[in-house]
Amino acid sequence: MADTTARAGGLRGGAGRLPGAGSAHHRPSLATRVRRLGRGTFLYGAMVIALAVILAPFAWLLISSVAAPVDLLARPLQWIPAHIELDRYVNLTVGSTLDDSAVSFRAALVNSSIIASSVTILSMIVGTLAAYAFARLHFPGRSWLILAFMATYMLPPIALILPLYQIMSALHLRDTPLALIIIYASFVTPFVIWIMRGYIETISSELDDAARVDGCSRLGVLVRVIVPVSAPGLVSTGLLAFLMAWDEFLYALIITQTNASKTLPVAINDFIGRHGVDFGLLATGGVIAALPPVIIAFVFQRYIVAGLTAGSVKG
Repeated sequence: MADTTARAGGLRGGAGRLPGAGSAHHRPSLATRVRRLGRGTFLYGAMVIALAVILAPFAWLLISSVAAPVDLLARPLQWIPAHIELDRYVNLTVGSTLDDSAVSFRAALVNSSIIASSVTILSMIVGTLAAYAFARLHFPGRSWLILAFMATYMLPPIALILPLYQIMSALHLRDTPLALIIIYASFVTPFVIWIMRGYIETISSELDDAARVDGCSRLGVLVRVIVPVSAPGLVSTGLLAFLMAWDEFLYALIITQTNASKTLPVAINDFIGRHGVDFGLLATGGVIAALPPVIIAFVFQRYIVAGLTAGSVKG
């Protein structure tokens, strides 16, 4: 009798461990797998289409910069040009000094580098100090002051260009790089304050308290604690500030007149003649103008990604 019971128990135990019994219970149905496959195919297809739409203009810009004029004017458009020319790059970068367009472009490249770098450094220093004050200090009118800073950033440039032009003329700063540095810093700094204030607020205030206990002043806490911890946010914000100053066109078009202060967007716009447009030269200038921001983004890619994602986690 006991032997029979043992055999029956062994059969029940064996039945409970039949191969595939547990996995068959949790295996998704055919309809579920079809839905998942369809959803994944749709997402990947949408991603490919979005990438094509985003990258197509940049690809055409690069193609136009090396294509011969006959290929640029061909119909239908030729995505693979029959003739490759690099003469435009040579002329704009190391070409003859007798070519006014090349000389103006090289001077504008230097001016843009100096102006954008100066604006970035100035805005990051002032903006980080103000952002720390807004994030950590509580004083009357703080909210209204933040709104006032953001209001200056949100004003359209066309509404400010005339008074700014008159002010720079009265100060004898018109057609100088210093004028553009002052103007650009006036709208880049509020942007830096807005971004860095939100980033600093994600850093635990306990770090400040610990540093204050060790004898640090407010400025010491900012320099020794907040700035090292905020390095990804600082790099990301600095790159955005650099791009804002590097790409600005309207103020530079109105304020500058000579090669002493012209920036790249204005120099590229000068390639448009009264009786014709050199599309290849425009594309070449656009590619060269895009290289510095792209190189900076690749060099600091790790910090930029960390800075853009860290703000989504509180504390």
